[in-house]
Amino acid sequence: MPGLCPGLRVEGPAGAEPRVVRLVRGGPVLVEGPVRIVTEDGDEMESDRFVVAICRCRRSERYPLCDTSHRRSRRDPR
Repeated sequence: MPGLCPGLRVEGPAGAEPRVVRLVRGGPVLVEGPVRIVTEDGDEMESDRFVVAICRCRRSERYPLCDTSHRRSRRDPR
């Protein structure tokens, strides 16, 4: 998934079906789990959750996982 989250690699189990990836406008990348996430530093984390939200804004305190920080950065259109 080059370009979606520079420096991250998301992998599923070997021999598994292809992962479904959904882009949320102004939000995270949603990946059907379970997945293994490898950061650009080489750090790895695994998740067995049904859907994993990957941060694209890099504001998350739980990066590379999304903590909805992107919501606080948007301006109210009213």
